Amino acid sequence: MRIKDLMKTGVVTVAPDTSVKHAAQIMLEKKVSGLPVVDDRHTLVGMITEGDLLRRREICPQTPGGSSENGKRSLAERAADFVKSHSWKVADVMTKGVIAVDEEAPVSRVAALMENHHIKRIPVTREGRLVGIVSRVDLLRPIAMAEPDDCAPGDIAIRRSILSRLGETAFDDLVKLSVIVSDGVVHLWGNVGSASEKEAARVVSEGVRGVAGVVDHTQLSPAESDDGELHRSARQ
Repeated sequence: MRIKDLMKTGVVTVAPDTSVKHAAQIMLEKKVSGLPVVDDRHTLVGMITEGDLLRRREICPQTPGGSSENGKRSLAERAADFVKSHSWKVADVMTKGVIAVDEEAPVSRVAALMENHHIKRIPVTREGRLVGIVSRVDLLRPIAMAEPDDCAPGDIAIRRSILSRLGETAFDDLVKLSVIVSDGVVHLWGNVGSASEKEAARVVSEGVRGVAGVVDHTQLSPAESDDGELHRSARQ
């Protein structure tokens, strides 16, 4: 799935010369926490977010150089803070160098960017021009729409499908499990190396279409490695 399949279009934007006050009014009216900033060619040049406005003079009036924190900052840093907190133009307050993705980017890449950079939304572009925006909540849609893995009806087909999927996992112990299916109820037997692997076997089984329930008879393996620690069976 590509991010163009999940992004929101018709995004509300502001220009670099827009006033900060007007940008804040738009955020309140539209109930959004950030706005893309685009130039006359609709090219993305930045983002203005709630975080950019937290130290505005309207919220935190300060006398320049009057706080202990300011005393630890360089003159250039204090000047940059002054501009960000006092300027009326979005261009002076916005975050530049914004992370953006092309509309053909896979959803997995966007999710990784959000996680690695701790960001909530990412603008989507086509040849550098803004065409949409995607937020964390948009990435929940594939999960909400997902259906269990398909297989032929019947206990035999369900068992065959579960065994196949257990074999695709990265855990040797799961491949060795015995699987019995009766009227759609899956019974799992055998030894596993950890409680997490017990959960993994259950999740694999529940993900097959036609499964009515899972009864876990597996036990934690008592086997230990030479160093005395419990043996972990996950492949390296």
